[in-house]
Amino acid sequence: MGIFDFLSGQFIDVIHWVDDTRDTMVWRFEREGHEIKYGAKLTVREGQAAVFVHEGQLADVFTPGLYMLETNNMPIMTSLQHWDHGFKSPFKSEIYFVNTTRFNDLKWGTKNPIMCRDPEFGPVRLRAFGTYSVRVTEAARFLTEIVGTDGEFTMDEISYQIRNIIVQEVSQVLAGSGIPVLDMAANTADLGKLVATEVSKTLTGYGLTMPEMYIENISLPPAVEAALDKRTSMGLAGDLGKFTQYSAAEAMTAAANNPGGDGGMGAGMGMGMGMAMAQQMANAGPWGAQQPAQAAAPAPQAAAVPPPPPVEHVWHVAENGETKGPFSKAALGRMATAGEITRETYVWTAGQDGWKHAEDVAELAQLFTILPPPPPMG
Repeated sequence: MGIFDFLSGQFIDVIHWVDDTRDTMVWRFEREGHEIKYGAKLTVREGQAAVFVHEGQLADVFTPGLYMLETNNMPIMTSLQHWDHGFKSPFKSEIYFVNTTRFNDLKWGTKNPIMCRDPEFGPVRLRAFGTYSVRVTEAARFLTEIVGTDGEFTMDEISYQIRNIIVQEVSQVLAGSGIPVLDMAANTADLGKLVATEVSKTLTGYGLTMPEMYIENISLPPAVEAALDKRTSMGLAGDLGKFTQYSAAEAMTAAANNPGGDGGMGAGMGMGMGMAMAQQMANAGPWGAQQPAQAAAPAPQAAAVPPPPPVEHVWHVAENGETKGPFSKAALGRMATAGEITRETYVWTAGQDGWKHAEDVAELAQLFTILPPPPPMG
């Protein structure tokens, strides 16, 4: 190897950085003891800044562009080195490239619920999560405050600290906003901007800024959400009395359509019918004369099982091609007295085979006994 090859290996005359990692914030130019040639070329690309550190002291900062490393381009370095205008010798310096582009789609979220006072629900616990972006605005300050002598600093090394700052500001903003929980979804954009502004005040001391911050969701605990869903359902139901009657009618209709189903009202009705049939069979069985003796013998107290309570039917009424109801028997009695229904009115209940006239239903025929029958046709 010739002397000129040896000397060229000792001096660095082209300085640049190309990053393809997408998460590196700061990278130190590796010179491995090589000296920088006076007049070397420094290339700083868009989205970068180059910071020179000489003997532990922060020196010149270069923004995007192509530079010749000479005394007129390095005023701070020249002052630190006491260079004169005739200086031409190589020099040593650490060079840090800082990525000044945005780091996007960074996640944040509340680890613990945020206690807030809602004007409608009272004290509530909220959780929130979303995304944010961050970028370096002051390379020199970021290098001195955060990076130090780290030769390759990534976004992961500071993201945890930024998330803590975000959660702190989100807690203060949500708790002090006075916005009802039900209206927060309509104000997430404004809340996100407010949080980003407050967080940026802290990040400025690190040489960072937060261009964007998004609140994707603000949620209540699952138990509170379930109660809120019930409250919404009650509001949709309107009159709770009618809603209860309707629910009972729907349940009995489902039981009638599924006689073999398990549990619920259908099972209760089936059990009651089974016990009633068993009692009838016992009374009309082939044992004949033994029945009085069996009846006379007292049944053990432990074996006595009370019969199930009777199931009250609810009825639907057909009038002018429309279905009304469900109505209880007592309600139909009042309607009969008021003349709102007659013997010829069609009625139906769960388990009944089609629509029937009210007078043809044994349970309802008695409602019309106090009314005179229709006049005979002359």
